[in-house]
Amino acid sequence: MNFSSKYLRLSSIYIATLGLLCCETDTKQNKDHLVFRYNEHKNIGSLDPAFAKDNADVWATNQLFNGLVQMDDNLEVQPCIAKSWTISEDGLTYRFNLRKDVYFHKDALFGRDSTRAVVAADFDYSLSRLTNKQLASPGSFTMNKVEGFEVLNDSVFQIKLKQAFPAFLGLLTMKYCSVVPREVVEHYNNTFRSHPIGTGPFKFKRWEENLKLVFRRNEHYFENDSVGNQLPYLEAVAITFLPDKQSEFLQFAQGNIDFVSGLDASYKDEILTASGELRAAYSEEVNMIRAPYLNTEYLAFYMEAEIPEIQSLLLRKAINYGFDKQKMMTYLRNGIGIPATGGFIPKGLPGYDASIGYSFKPDKARQLVAEFKAETGITRPEVTLTTISNYLSFCEYIQRELQKVGIAVNVDVIPAATLKEAKANGNLDFFRASWVADYPDAENYLSLYYSKNFAPNGPNYSHYKNNQFDSWFQDAFTETDAKKRTALYTKMDSLVMSSAPVVPLFYDEVVRFTRKEVSGLGINATNLLDLRRVKKSESD
Repeated sequence: MNFSSKYLRLSSIYIATLGLLCCETDTKQNKDHLVFRYNEHKNIGSLDPAFAKDNADVWATNQLFNGLVQMDDNLEVQPCIAKSWTISEDGLTYRFNLRKDVYFHKDALFGRDSTRAVVAADFDYSLSRLTNKQLASPGSFTMNKVEGFEVLNDSVFQIKLKQAFPAFLGLLTMKYCSVVPREVVEHYNNTFRSHPIGTGPFKFKRWEENLKLVFRRNEHYFENDSVGNQLPYLEAVAITFLPDKQSEFLQFAQGNIDFVSGLDASYKDEILTASGELRAAYSEEVNMIRAPYLNTEYLAFYMEAEIPEIQSLLLRKAINYGFDKQKMMTYLRNGIGIPATGGFIPKGLPGYDASIGYSFKPDKARQLVAEFKAETGITRPEVTLTTISNYLSFCEYIQRELQKVGIAVNVDVIPAATLKEAKANGNLDFFRASWVADYPDAENYLSLYYSKNFAPNGPNYSHYKNNQFDSWFQDAFTETDAKKRTALYTKMDSLVMSSAPVVPLFYDEVVRFTRKEVSGLGINATNLLDLRRVKKSESD
């Protein structure tokens, strides 16, 4: 394979780092097909699931820990340590029946047998731990609607909610809600982050922070495949920490790592055509898989801004109609991503409706701008759009397109941390943002428009307020019929779009590139890395 010369100019430090990739068991060539290698350029902050907030931490902890339930690739909740469950008619009581064949990874702290079975008291401890203010877990919100826990016996665990919450099972699939052993956590305290003991398909072996991380196969893992073979198939997982996406891609192209996720500007034109297809130079050695990702990229108006352009529904709609999102995706993302011509709920979630948003209608945009001018007497509508450098190309494209329909856009680039703080405190009139689902339910997206969630006390950064929306939002909590709740979500999304407090840009897609030797990786809308069923064929 011929590679662009810019990818061959890597510092020797990256090559030296790569040499440290191998764990003790894969020093021989014939073991290579049993080791899955990937790079994490953002580093990993903690292996304690209570702190699994970022993708890097979630991917790693997903190999080590399990919870009561788990999400499959179709976003359906499936059994995990809980083999079954019941929900009371009022939606307040969840009773979980636990498997009896789930054991923690071996550790001397368990005594003579070096392990023990998971029991209901372990979930009582693990989920209660999330609410400990001294721990300050970012996952504490998962227990906000919980009134209490009850251990009925070693195999039955019960959760009582304060109010019905149909998305609660989905919430429990998050890695925050994994089971951990009390005696190990309390022994290591703050250093449990680097001494993780869970029940997952792989067990912790070695971590040299910012250099390498190694997991080994859990030979006592409780899950089997569809024909009864024990999972996982791999013997080890090896993670490196090359600091940038360009060097990561080079290692992938040379066959030194097995997979990369996402589409970075540093290599997107190298590997993909403008229409989003693999270039011929890679098609024989690389597989590409893509699927909807629960992430909506958007622009938001601060609805309390005392600026005529922001206050005007006419101008907010004109901005929504005024640029071609399909063209934007083709030229700036090589066709990866779905133009957001529906509402705020992304494609792939129940409640999404392609007909309730805004498509490209330049004549309609010009008409709305003319009406705004006539209504306000403002001859040159002007707004300032604040963004970070990673999205400057998108904002400049929108700037050019809106100029054609009569709207002047000033683009202001600030650091990510500054933008995050400013949008939370209502200091920006018009800004770029994104929302990645914490859990796979449309309620998570619609919470951005509930008036009791005004930032900085919640995710309603636009300070949108509508009494009808608030009423429907409350109704959705008590609606246990899935079809009726989905219809309610669509009605809420449509109501928000009619007021245009935001400009949805695109619904993101998960893109994964794997070497041809890799099979069984799969893909899902939460971009969760699941290595239980991954296999690698032996190299020639």
